[in-house]
Amino acid sequence: MIVKTLLAAIVAGLIAGVFMTAAQELRVTPLILHAEEFEGEAPAAPGQPAGEQPAPTDHQHSSLSGASTLSNALAAISPVTPAYAHEHEGEPEEGGIMFGMSRFSGTLAANLVTGAGFSLLLAGISLVIGYPITLANGALWGAFGWLAVHLLPAVGLPPELPGFPAAELGDRQAWWLATVLLSAAGLYLLALRREIVAKLAGLVLVAAPHLYGAPLPLDISSNVPAVLGAEFAVAALATTLAFWIVLGIVSGFINDRFLRVN
Repeated sequence: MIVKTLLAAIVAGLIAGVFMTAAQELRVTPLILHAEEFEGEAPAAPGQPAGEQPAPTDHQHSSLSGASTLSNALAAISPVTPAYAHEHEGEPEEGGIMFGMSRFSGTLAANLVTGAGFSLLLAGISLVIGYPITLANGALWGAFGWLAVHLLPAVGLPPELPGFPAAELGDRQAWWLATVLLSAAGLYLLALRREIVAKLAGLVLVAAPHLYGAPLPLDISSNVPAVLGAEFAVAALATTLAFWIVLGIVSGFINDRFLRVN
């Protein structure tokens, strides 16, 4: 039964990954491509003629360098995938981003892995807590997954376009991971435990990382228009919400249709 549940989760994750790729192509990709036009340019200094940019600093070059192994591992579990990682200057559009793949192929592959991973995670949690995913509650499972992984962490670390200032990578990763874990535990206590003490503890867990505060960059100047960053954050959160809802509903449908038939 456990094997069948995990296989069903993988199928649901692959379906959600394909859906996510289509949603990104419509809403997220155009914004990333637009932001890449500004990437590597420094904001004009006071008194500097418009359109004339200083040479990129060593810090700016380092911010565009390849991510660490931990960075790749953490980024791979986000539906806003690293498949659109910054390409080297002069690299052809169809040049390799992931093992020689094009942008679209790399994004599709990353989303398939992401979808399967998140679906297996949901299935594992449902087995551990004894609360199965069904068609009736699948959307709710997806909504809670989105809250824990995307919306609540985005309160402190909103989705960022290429070229936007950011704090140190390790600090952001640690805060994001802690926020996801605490948020998931807090949402579990709020949604599935009836004791007042448990619900109060859930509120504390959800609020704790935000009371501590997310790591922020020392310099917030950027050549990317702020309105573009805001539009990207909304698009990213909207597409990931759709991803999670599809994931939950498809998981529930497969479970009801193929795993719970007597």
